[in-house]
Amino acid sequence: MTMPTEADRTGPAPGALLLCRAVPGAVAPVAHLLRERMQLTRAGDEWSVLVPEGGPWRDAGEPVDRVVTGWATALAVGAPWPVLALWWDADHAGFTLASGFRRPVGFVWLASGLPAGEEEAMRTFAARVGLDPVLDLQALDRLTKPDSAADARTRLRGLLAVLARVGVSLPQQLAPGEPADRLREAAALQPDSLPVEWPGWRDAVAERDTVDHSRLGPWMPWTGGPRARALALAQVAAGVPLTARGIRRRDGGLIAAGALFLAHGLLSLAYGLTHPRD
Repeated sequence: MTMPTEADRTGPAPGALLLCRAVPGAVAPVAHLLRERMQLTRAGDEWSVLVPEGGPWRDAGEPVDRVVTGWATALAVGAPWPVLALWWDADHAGFTLASGFRRPVGFVWLASGLPAGEEEAMRTFAARVGLDPVLDLQALDRLTKPDSAADARTRLRGLLAVLARVGVSLPQQLAPGEPADRLREAAALQPDSLPVEWPGWRDAVAERDTVDHSRLGPWMPWTGGPRARALALAQVAAGVPLTARGIRRRDGGLIAAGALFLAHGLLSLAYGLTHPRD
């Protein structure tokens, strides 16, 4: 007799997808800094998706929404494109949009699909993503209304349907609510897929030639330019309170994001001091 799994007893296992508004070649160098095992593949002409292995919530029991909010915030601050985190667990599902240093915006549904977020958040989300303020916002507004026929997983799929208007096109196998292992396997089978793991600083810096020719180039520490210094200072300024807040709340996601900001900012400043521009 087959024993029931935890997911069978309590609902869908926690999981997440991170949508980045950039091509995989631009996402990979920044995603390495998260030091998490993920699979990266295309999700439209101008979008990519990161499929995390999920260690923080699978092994450490951290809330998936807090973890991915920290990741999305870290990715968005370290790059000139927004990051949308879709997440789910046995009781809830939702999304968080991070863009630069602006406060992340998101929405939550209970497992039954009952909205538990603020309608104003949807309007802010639509404006930041660049959706039509009339037609697309009407479709998003429907996701904020009670609907007995739509559970949380259906709500996330409805959100993705609206995001198709701005070019999001997830591979069919990457459906919100599926187990993390299944999602990573499906992502790995995509023709342009590649694994993302922390390679160490030596190998990370070796990728600079690729990054120099991308939109990230002027922001990288080895340029020694004003954008690189400004980004490094901003990362340090953001990292200190974020880490402190995470420690107070015992929030692993915030601590990880704050530590990432501090480490990357300080290393960038150190690189600028030890390798001045000619």
